[in-house]
Amino acid sequence: MLFISRLASNNLIIFVKKTGLELSDLAKKLKVDGVLHLKEGNGKVLTFLKPEDWDSSKGEDWIFLLFDMFQIRTICEPFSEVSLDVVEYASKATIYHSTPNRILKATPTVQGNLKFSLIREPNWNKFLFQLAQPVLVKLDTKENTQFETKVVFPLFGPNVKELMLGPEGDVKIIRG
Repeated sequence: MLFISRLASNNLIIFVKKTGLELSDLAKKLKVDGVLHLKEGNGKVLTFLKPEDWDSSKGEDWIFLLFDMFQIRTICEPFSEVSLDVVEYASKATIYHSTPNRILKATPTVQGNLKFSLIREPNWNKFLFQLAQPVLVKLDTKENTQFETKVVFPLFGPNVKELMLGPEGDVKIIRG
């Protein structure tokens, strides 16, 4: 929304309503507190958590969120170029399952695999970029929160896929 006003002194003032995430404020809060509860555009609450603050008492159903392809190496064991191509050229929001990197001390896994997603939606990608590291998210946590955004989180869409990426290039559809 844009509102233009001209004062009696012939100064022009333009008011622009912010419609996106308050990226820097939310990123700062998460960096300081280690956790952030945020209601997204569909009214569902997301819980973001710094990976170093995760422990098994918080449950296993967490997804690593990435803003760039290079971050995959920090959380997963190396896998084939075929699997990397699947991630790079995916046209829809996708949750991937893969073998966690051995250097990770403690990480949420389901059946020995961690979950991750490369977030391409511009607002959410900028938020993740502000954090400068992979972050964990738990979807639809029902937590109370004072933070809200109108931007819909891409992993709540009806066309979200889930794929298992194996180290030898094997790709298995979990939910398609």
